[in-house]
Amino acid sequence: MFARFNNNQSEPYFFVNPSVFIFKRVFFLVILKLSNIKTAMENYFGSTWEALFAIAISTFVLFISIIILVRISGKRSFSKMSSFDFASTIAIGSIIASGILLKDITLIKTLVALICIFALQSLVAYLMRYANFQKLVDNQPLLLMDGAIILHENLKKAHVTERDLRAKLREANVKQIAHVKAVVLERTGDLSVLHSENAEAIDQWLLEDVEKK
Repeated sequence: MFARFNNNQSEPYFFVNPSVFIFKRVFFLVILKLSNIKTAMENYFGSTWEALFAIAISTFVLFISIIILVRISGKRSFSKMSSFDFASTIAIGSIIASGILLKDITLIKTLVALICIFALQSLVAYLMRYANFQKLVDNQPLLLMDGAIILHENLKKAHVTERDLRAKLREANVKQIAHVKAVVLERTGDLSVLHSENAEAIDQWLLEDVEKK
């Protein structure tokens, strides 16, 4: 900016250097354009670059944390060996999704919740060695078919229909109902179908903890 004196006036008047004026104008237009892009993202995508970047960082950190926690707690973490394991898997998935997408839940809170779930699962897995505790927190397997005989009372107790049973037999590739040795509703809700074309009997050790009637 330079100052010059008017010939008729004693006070100076000022004029702006053209390069400075152009730079300011371009800078203003860039800021305006970025603001428009941000507004467009909020309108069309319901998010901003900052929010998407935060989600990406949270996803990466939680992914690494899950790997570390699984390595520490063991392979049972995502297994379905019991109903409690199944519930823990669902809880872990819910915590991860909430920590990534919800603004109110910070990354630290999510990590603490995950550590608590994994610790609790490890503790329950240890206590499951004791029969009384196992009966307290877990379901008992239920026999639905004893050989070719369908146990209708057990079907009612388990809320399983004959249609469901037939579907599971087909999935197990059973060709004759006479080949069925036993069908067991496991603690996780899965159906185990034991079948063979041979006449050999089932080892009773396999059915030791199964509720018959």
